[in-house]
Amino acid sequence: MRNRERILNNLEQIYRESYDRARAGNEEHRMVELDNGFMRDQLMLEILLDIRDLFSVTPAAPASTGKTALEQLESFRRLTRR
Repeated sequence: MRNRERILNNLEQIYRESYDRARAGNEEHRMVELDNGFMRDQLMLEILLDIRDLFSVTPAAPASTGKTALEQLESFRRLTRR
């Protein structure tokens, strides 16, 4: 899995290249669009990376009952039917 810093650096590099081309062509409107797009995409990417980090946490140790998750669900289903 690629680390957060590498992903964000790749995003910045892509935008930086486009920004430099716009600056060389005196395209101020395009430069503003790229600045805003970069901030938006960076924020969204950081949120997605946070979500990825949340899901990559190692799962808790299984319950000491020795039952599988399916067996525990079946037991719960039987309890709720009563």
